[in-house]
Amino acid sequence: MSVEQMAMPQLGESVTEGTISQWLVSVGDTVNKYDPIAEVTTDKVNAEIPSSFSGKITELFVGEGDTLPVGEPICSIEVEGAETTVDKLVKNTSSAGTVSENMQQNQDTSMKKRYSPAVLRLAQENELDLNQIKGTGRGGRISRKDVENFLQSSSVNSVADASVAQQSSVGCFSEAVAKEAVEPAVAHASRTYENEAGDHVVALTGVRRAIASNMLRSKHEIPHAWTMIEVDVTNLVNYRNQIKGAFLKKEGHKLTYLPFFMKAIVAALKEFPRINSTWAGDKIIEKKAVNISLAVAADEALYVPVIKNADEKSIKGLAFAVDELAVNVRENRLSPEDMQGGTFTVNNTGSFGSIQSQPIINYPQAAILSIESIVKRPVVVNNMIAIRDMVNLCISIDHRVLDGLITGRFLARVKELLENINPENTPIY
Repeated sequence: MSVEQMAMPQLGESVTEGTISQWLVSVGDTVNKYDPIAEVTTDKVNAEIPSSFSGKITELFVGEGDTLPVGEPICSIEVEGAETTVDKLVKNTSSAGTVSENMQQNQDTSMKKRYSPAVLRLAQENELDLNQIKGTGRGGRISRKDVENFLQSSSVNSVADASVAQQSSVGCFSEAVAKEAVEPAVAHASRTYENEAGDHVVALTGVRRAIASNMLRSKHEIPHAWTMIEVDVTNLVNYRNQIKGAFLKKEGHKLTYLPFFMKAIVAALKEFPRINSTWAGDKIIEKKAVNISLAVAADEALYVPVIKNADEKSIKGLAFAVDELAVNVRENRLSPEDMQGGTFTVNNTGSFGSIQSQPIINYPQAAILSIESIVKRPVVVNNMIAIRDMVNLCISIDHRVLDGLITGRFLARVKELLENINPENTPIY
C-alpha cells in the first residue's frame, strides 16, 4: 500500500488559488478514480474536482472555506501499489525514526516559507515582513487570515499608542476623548459586528467569497472611468417584434434583444481592438480573439461564462449561445472551460429594469459594457417631439489602457450600428 497526495488543481488560466467550498468525502471513505471529492471555488469557476486515485481517504489537509494555492496538497489517499518514498527510506536506514522526524521537520520548515499569492500581495501592499507573522496553517504556513489578523492587531496598537502619546503631551487630553479616538479605529480594524435581535446572519459561500475577492482586486488595481451613451433602438424593437414569433416556431428558442446588441458590440470591437485588450504591466495586449464574457445571475451569485469567437457567430448563433450559457448556470453545469478566455464583458442589467449602472471591470479585461432597459421616452426628431424606444449603454474602462477619445468612438460606432438595424441589412442567419 502507498499513500498518495492530491493537490489543488488549476481550474483555469491565470488561476493561482482555490477555495474548498465543500468536501464531498470524509476520512475513511473509499473512492474510485475520477469520483468527485470536493467542490472548489476560484475567481473564475465553481467546480467539482475528481479523485486522481482509487483508494481510501486517510487525511484532509484543509477545511471547508480554506483557500490555498494551486499545487498545494489538499488530501491523502491510501492506494494499492509501490511503497512511498518515506517507506523506502525507513527500510534503507537503521535510524528510521530519526529520518521520519527530520523529514517532517523539513516539510514543516518548507511549508512556512510557501506563501500564497494572496499572502504575498497583502504583505507587499502593507510593507510587511512575513517572518514576523506566526502561521496557523499546516506546518506553520502563513494564511491570508494570519496576515489580516496581524494587520488588525497592528492597527489597533498603533491607534492606541498614538492616543496615549497625544494624551501625555497635551496633558489635558481627557480619557473620554481618547476612548472616542481609539474605538472607531478598533471597530474598523477588527471588522466585528454585533448581531441585534431579529438579524439574519448569512454565511458566505465559496462563490460569494471569490466574487468579493475578484471585485476588490478589480477596484484596487484598475483605475476605473465611466461614461454612458443614449441610443434610439426603435428600429430594432420593431424588427425584432416582426420576426420573434417565426423564429421561436422555427428554432425553438426565443429571440431576445441581447443577440442584436452583442452583434453590434463585437462588430465595433473588431474595428477598435484597443477596447478588446488587457493591461500587462509594461505593455498593452490587444487580443485577436473576440470572446464575450456574459454576466449571468444565479440565485446567490453572478457568473461570467464566455462565448468564444463571438465575432464569427450570426444573431441566431449568439441567441443559441446565450441560452446555452443561461441553462448551464441555472443547472450548475458550468465547466472551467466555460469561464476561460474572455476578452470583453457584456452585462445585461436591463433585464432587471435598470436604466443606468456603473459596472466593475471583469479583471483583467479593459472594459465592461452594461445594456440597460429599453424604455419609451419623448425625444426630439426632426424638430418634433416623438415617442421612441431608447436605451442607455454604460461602459466602465481601465483608464491605463483606454481614454475618452477611443471609448467615445467605440460607443458611437455601436450606436450607429444599432440605430441602423433593419430587415434589409441585418440578417439573422
